[in-house]
Amino acid sequence: MSKFLSAAASSVVALAIATSASAQTAPAAAAPAAPAVTHGPALPGVCIFSDKRAVGQSLVGKAVDARLKTIAQQVQAELNGERSALETEAKALEAKRATLAQDAQEQQGAALQVKANAWQRKAQLRQKEYEATEQKALSRVYQELNTPITQVYQAQKCSILLDRESVMFANPAMDITDAVVTALDARIKTLTFDRERLDQQVPGAQALQPSNK
Repeated sequence: MSKFLSAAASSVVALAIATSASAQTAPAAAAPAAPAVTHGPALPGVCIFSDKRAVGQSLVGKAVDARLKTIAQQVQAELNGERSALETEAKALEAKRATLAQDAQEQQGAALQVKANAWQRKAQLRQKEYEATEQKALSRVYQELNTPITQVYQAQKCSILLDRESVMFANPAMDITDAVVTALDARIKTLTFDRERLDQQVPGAQALQPSNK
């Protein structure tokens, strides 16, 4: 039983990894300093934009990241508490095994296995709920980006907008990301949302609520 619980605990670890990977503003490992690059003149009408940086630096992006971390911590606390209870029950059963009749051992062991199986299913469900929550929240942020991008594109008189992730080098003067972040911050500052509940979907459930406070 203890071996089973140890294996099932991987769901909690996976959730922690997913949380870390989803953090838009999580600090990356220190990398060697890149050599200085001398750029040519900025090309009129050519603009560069990084949606990842815009989300990571925006107020709403940071708010979503903080909320996702809180949800992940709540889920881990729930699962860890239940896992500890199962481990305690398994140890208690093991301790009295010598004094139990064979049929009693089998009955109690089977009952504990049922609980452990249910815990593992819950851990898998919570991970899926977290991933669905993350996807829905970030999708809303990216939707909110559309209007600021268009506004800045027109204000900067861009003729073409290139994805920064697809460009190896570019003159920073052509990068409109900071301007888009400023426009996005003026438009929306946070999102209020809770963990998605995949086991109890309710028609007409409350959608993500933007807030400019």
